[in-house]
Amino acid sequence: MRLKSALLFLSAVLAFHANFAHANLIKNGGFEADVIDKSVRAEGTAINNGGIRISNWTSTEERDSGGYNFLMNSTNAHLNGGAMQLQGSGDNFFKSPSGGNFFASDPDWYPGTLSQKVDGLSVGTKYLLTFEFALAQQAGWNGANNGDFWQVGFGDENQNSKKLSIPSQGFSGWDTAAMYFTATSTSEILSFLAHKTTAGGPPFMLLDNIQLTADVPEPATWTLMLAGLCMVGFLARRRRNGQA
Repeated sequence: MRLKSALLFLSAVLAFHANFAHANLIKNGGFEADVIDKSVRAEGTAINNGGIRISNWTSTEERDSGGYNFLMNSTNAHLNGGAMQLQGSGDNFFKSPSGGNFFASDPDWYPGTLSQKVDGLSVGTKYLLTFEFALAQQAGWNGANNGDFWQVGFGDENQNSKKLSIPSQGFSGWDTAAMYFTATSTSEILSFLAHKTTAGGPPFMLLDNIQLTADVPEPATWTLMLAGLCMVGFLARRRRNGQA
């Protein structure tokens, strides 16, 4: 009976720590904290022309406070009347797999960095970053775009997403990126910056559903697992000795 109780206890503890280790460390990674009825400019330190500060994120660039960054959703991205309009038709044309709002940035016209400070990291721990991304084009423009991508920064490390290409007035569809980063501090800056490699009609890199989770159990979890296994082994041995 003691052995069964010990096994149940160990299973519960490991399940709790597994869920804790895989919790998303990004705040507002799906950009749903802000309600919009039309596409709006994503501002940084100041709000101009009806712009918005995206909750938990900072949008900056070299020229002014916001960069050419926008917050959109599948309903308003292709409609005239907002701060920016993308090519396409139908509500599902730009709808991300997670639905709702998404972030859009022009890598050609004063590209702006989107960043967030991530706290609660363990130094030396590997983290898995995943996000959804796509490539579209500003409405009213023509020209193919080839080789556009997100440059992702995590502390002092940079990685690039897969390069996307679209024909004139095209849309790439949504893709999922997965990258691994190792924390060198308990707090790191996660950043996204849109890049282009060839000339084309004004492109827009889209971004949504950003998640950062611990890829492996932390040292404390391994210690707990070892202690639990030792306890189970000890009880099993006592049980066998008692039966003998």
